[in-house]
Amino acid sequence: MASRDRYVIMQIGLLQLELHIPGAHSLKDKRQVLQSLIETMRRRFNVSVAEVGRQDAWQHAEIAVATVANERRFVDEVLSRVESFVESEPRAEITGATSEIL
Repeated sequence: MASRDRYVIMQIGLLQLELHIPGAHSLKDKRQVLQSLIETMRRRFNVSVAEVGRQDAWQHAEIAVATVANERRFVDEVLSRVESFVESEPRAEITGATSEIL
């Protein structure tokens, strides 16, 4: 019964990115770029991703990326790799980034 009473400490990481998408000339263009980025992040890094702001702006977007693990180091590494991936994406520029571990 003692094993049921143990608490598992989990680390929740949140990365918020503000993006500029210079090649987007319509919401359709923007959403094509975002959908590609979001699907790749989900598949490659096993994270949750959502567009959380500026949905009506053609060339700007805000996305949030979340991951959960039992080690802070692992959460930091995943979020760092996600940010590096987005930085390497030629269709989008990061104009702001914040991250936190909850």
